[in-house]
Amino acid sequence: MVSRRFVLGGILAGLATPALTDGLAVSPRPMARPSGGSPKAKSAADPAALIEAAGLGGVVGYAVVDARSGQVLEAMGERQALPPASTAKAVTALYALEKLGQSHRFTTRIMATGPVQGGRVAGDLILVGSGDPELDTDRFGDLAAQLAATGIRAISGAFLVHDAALPAIPEISTDQPDHVGYNPAISGLNLNYNRVHFEWKRAQNGWGVVMDARGERFAPPVRMARMEVVRRQSPLFTWAERSGSEEWTVASEALGKGGSRWLPVRNPAAYAGEVFQTLARSQGIDLPEPKRIQRLPQGAQVVAQLTGDPLPDVLRRMLRWSTNLTAEVMGLSSSGAGGLRASGAAMSDWAKTRLGADGRFFDHSGLGSDSRISPTQMVRALVAAQATPAGRGLKPILRDLGMRNGDGEEIDSPVSVIGKTGTLNFVSSLVGYIQPPSGREMAFAIFCADPARRDRLSVAEREEPAGGKAWTRRARRLHGQFIARWATLYA
Repeated sequence: MVSRRFVLGGILAGLATPALTDGLAVSPRPMARPSGGSPKAKSAADPAALIEAAGLGGVVGYAVVDARSGQVLEAMGERQALPPASTAKAVTALYALEKLGQSHRFTTRIMATGPVQGGRVAGDLILVGSGDPELDTDRFGDLAAQLAATGIRAISGAFLVHDAALPAIPEISTDQPDHVGYNPAISGLNLNYNRVHFEWKRAQNGWGVVMDARGERFAPPVRMARMEVVRRQSPLFTWAERSGSEEWTVASEALGKGGSRWLPVRNPAAYAGEVFQTLARSQGIDLPEPKRIQRLPQGAQVVAQLTGDPLPDVLRRMLRWSTNLTAEVMGLSSSGAGGLRASGAAMSDWAKTRLGADGRFFDHSGLGSDSRISPTQMVRALVAAQATPAGRGLKPILRDLGMRNGDGEEIDSPVSVIGKTGTLNFVSSLVGYIQPPSGREMAFAIFCADPARRDRLSVAEREEPAGGKAWTRRARRLHGQFIARWATLYA
């Protein structure tokens, strides 16, 4: 079985790097300021030399400020609006902490429209989602067991699925390959980050394939998503929706002897309804085929429910594993908007009004290509957030990034660095706080982007473009060199 940690940190969380689509003008590199005349400044690596040695091309912009006063300590290309990639999730976390509150929990309920008589519901049974982004098959199995403990074994009416707590959105970004797991659908009822597990094994006359909702304790097979192995070299996958089913094909030449991966689900309500039906049946509860509804019947009563973890815990995992679905659920739940672009605009307005940070967000995960914010505006948000009750909840949930030497190796240091990374194709970003044991705390933002290289990629190349991993390694090393410089000069 696949552990939850692996699911979050590996294929299910989306290790592949998605794409940047918009072009950016390559501007002349401004001089860093202040130049500094102290012995420390003279011994610290020159930022322009570090950028040149990294060989990234495109645009590099950064700003580092005193976290208390906002005083600029050093900046370069700081006003250039660039794609934030997943560092947008730091703003999303602030937005959710203020709009939803630290005590917020997502709840998934089973409701009945009639009384229970002799183990039978005299009416309909309804699976009701609130958007919980972390609902998985094992917890779904626990919900089915909880329902069975009430004595319910059958229903006289329909099995209904209600997912209208959030708008149904088939994918986060429209410019990604069909099969990438980091670009799933969004719904008021999400399961396994809206991914289905595909496993294959070489057999005597071809391949045996399985599509299931894999958990650690349960692995119910799935009918609504189907896979066919086709003898071809490319494309790797194709996807189509036919009569309510999600029909996949995969190129036989890519399969080898066996393996597995997670694929996105575009109809989460159908997926969740089928999986719960199967899990309920394993508990001795006979349910008919699920039907999706948009309105809850009046008078329905809760008979079983699952309550998710407190919001800060969910946000901590979102920032640690960079789960795109969690970010979009948080943003949509906070804004109440009917789509991602409207919801991103609402978050942009909030950031400007509440934090004084002027950026343009078109989603909440940073996966899309259109969002833009400059290093100056990002650090402004980080500084201003500390003065708000919600903002003070951000630092405890940011990831400890550690200090690194000039070769990018993590080292022991009394200086702590907490923050959020972001990666798209030929885009690498890092934002957060540098915290020395005493002295000045700093807020910083580093954005690197080479849009020309991205623009040459076909859609098929965007999951793992040639040269992409090496470029990202160089960018991350540059991030570490900047952090080491600032810790030396200003901490």
